[in-house]
Amino acid sequence: MTTTIHLPQGPYTPRSTPLDLTPGLGAPSSRTVFSAAHVVADPYADVGPDDAAAVDWESTLAFRRHLWAHGLGVAEAMDTAQRGMGLDWAGAADLIRRSAAEAKAVGGRIACGVGTDQLPTTGEVTLADVRAAYEEQLALAEEHGVQPILMASRALARAARGPEDYLSTYAHLLRQASEPVILHWLGPMFDPALEGYWGSTDLDEATDTFLKVIAEHPDKVDGIKISLLDAAREIDVRRRLPGGVRCYTGDDFHYPELIAGDERGFSHALLGIFDPLGPLAAHAVRVLDTGDVDGFRALLDPTVELSRHLFQRPTRFYKTGVVFLAWLAGHQDHFTMVGGLQSARSLPHLATAYELADGLGLFPDPDLAAHRMRALLAVHGGAR
Repeated sequence: MTTTIHLPQGPYTPRSTPLDLTPGLGAPSSRTVFSAAHVVADPYADVGPDDAAAVDWESTLAFRRHLWAHGLGVAEAMDTAQRGMGLDWAGAADLIRRSAAEAKAVGGRIACGVGTDQLPTTGEVTLADVRAAYEEQLALAEEHGVQPILMASRALARAARGPEDYLSTYAHLLRQASEPVILHWLGPMFDPALEGYWGSTDLDEATDTFLKVIAEHPDKVDGIKISLLDAAREIDVRRRLPGGVRCYTGDDFHYPELIAGDERGFSHALLGIFDPLGPLAAHAVRVLDTGDVDGFRALLDPTVELSRHLFQRPTRFYKTGVVFLAWLAGHQDHFTMVGGLQSARSLPHLATAYELADGLGLFPDPDLAAHRMRALLAVHGGAR
């Protein structure tokens, strides 16, 4: 029996029943939907914030099986998996190998981030270094049969002197790719080191360069993922893509309308917010499969308040809220993150995330979620 819980923002009575979101109904058919998935840390590992990540592999892979069971694809070793924020290339490579094997075993769809994070974070780096790093990671993805996602590179942002360096680097990589890839444009709100990506801080100029890469190699680009939190720009880019190239929204603020689309097209999805929203998101898109746009929006529009809360500035710390909700939902036994990132959001922030998620019915066991929320409040001296 749930009772009132005293949150920093005031008393709250948890809901008594979750949404009925049954797994095993298959993947949505009208949109391709990926959830970028988080990693689960080993809470008993004797490691510090600067040490290599200690991953709880059993729990990490179990969460991916949860997403696949609901018909979602998994976008692996991406920003949501703390790539570049606790998970280094060695850890990401291990994650890709293990997840690829798991996907093959259960028939799950998977795409994996390919970047340059094995390069040093300081000092001089050349375009040749960047190409070699990308090639190493691309080879690993292809070796394990996963679709590559060419992630934006901090090293390329440091090495490039203008748009031509981006054009030449991506042309080189796309020529080498054996299968079409997904290109990823991650904005500086997610990673400040990517300011001026595509050779300009002017977004119109950067967009033109990005589209030129695609136009010159349309047969090697399955789609693009745009994470700029700018719906108007995404729609503009979507309408300018060559035929057959998909747009995967990475906009965690405007995803319902972008996925629903308009008379001139729509976006598929590759989203971090679909980690905590996975079952509900899959259900909503299956409703959209029937042509029921209003029903889709009725399910997904109310989730935007939670997403905007999790992704508030500093946006890159949204991962803390994602892992917190996974703990409350019972997907893992603790709230310990790689690199100690569980400390990146305040108690009031987390309490609001709990209230919003519970109000949506996201927790399979609301009593468990309330119990764990009370335990966290007690640690902070605030339980009543």
